[in-house]
Amino acid sequence: MEDKNYSKGIFYILLFAAIILATVILKITSSFFIPLTLALMLSFVFYPFVKNLTKFRIPWIVGIILVVILAAVAFFIIGNLLVASCRTVLNAYPKYEARFTTVYSLIAEAFHIPFDENSSLIINLWNSLGVRTFVQNFALAASGYMFSTAKVILVIALFIVFFLIEIRGMKEKVKTAFPEERLNRKIMFIITKTIAEVTRYISIKFLISFFTGLLVFLFCFIVGLDFAIIWGFLAFILNFIPTFGSILSWVLTTGFAVLQFYPSFGKILYVGIAVLAVNFILGNIIEPRWEGSDLGISPFLILVSLSLWGWLWGFIGMILAVPILVIIKIICENIQILNPIGVLLGNKTNFNNRKRKFSLFNRKN
Repeated sequence: MEDKNYSKGIFYILLFAAIILATVILKITSSFFIPLTLALMLSFVFYPFVKNLTKFRIPWIVGIILVVILAAVAFFIIGNLLVASCRTVLNAYPKYEARFTTVYSLIAEAFHIPFDENSSLIINLWNSLGVRTFVQNFALAASGYMFSTAKVILVIALFIVFFLIEIRGMKEKVKTAFPEERLNRKIMFIITKTIAEVTRYISIKFLISFFTGLLVFLFCFIVGLDFAIIWGFLAFILNFIPTFGSILSWVLTTGFAVLQFYPSFGKILYVGIAVLAVNFILGNIIEPRWEGSDLGISPFLILVSLSLWGWLWGFIGMILAVPILVIIKIICENIQILNPIGVLLGNKTNFNNRKRKFSLFNRKN
């Protein structure tokens, strides 16, 4: 018994060292792993659609190409809408320059930043906050950045296509690689469970985020808030980041409402309350009931995961933080020696149900 416990202790020490090493590797090789991880997550989402297309006698590879093309078209349409909105923002800038200048003068006074009342806001920013250096560096990097982005999107699309092709024959590959029936079943159970839960989480999150963005857009459009499409898109994107995303969306939208409508407090309150209500009802009432307690992840560890992946991979990391945590938790729950980690990752109310399911699975096999 003592030898067994000693072996476990060594295993957990080595595991901790491996996690530290993996973290360093993921940080250094982020340019490779971010597209790969995004492709895997999107593949989990596209898999059910491709599978359903086979019911209509559409070949697997044709279904993959159709789904990827539809996703690319949707991405193109959203991109065009955002570009058009950005042009509108630039055209409307003179309308807001006086208000921005007033706000900047207050900030400059509070933080002792040089401010010339006889110069425009752009000139003040250009001379005071190092904007000139930033613009010059941005101009030099812009063409390379655009090429890099296009290359990354193409790589993600290729990863998705080939991963979806591979996933169809995964069962046969696992059987060949692991002939022992019990081990074979367990591996397939982990793979199936991972795909099912991650797909469910991302699908629900996408729909909740979509309706959040749509409702924010409608409320902003009704009240006459400029750039309603941008605020709706921000609400959609930021909603993928638990808690913090919704708060940031509310702050940005309400802050702009103050800038546009001040001193009309009625419209400002309308925007603030409407955006807050949408985020609260969809994010805190509908989404938890829709998801149920299947994920069962500790809220504290979700925040830790957001911080860690945000540091590793930036904004994209914060979006991927929860799906990655779900995958880690599923793997830990289904490998006996990692069960304690699965317990720590979960919440107390959900763990008993998970343990019961895992025990039933072991009895069957």
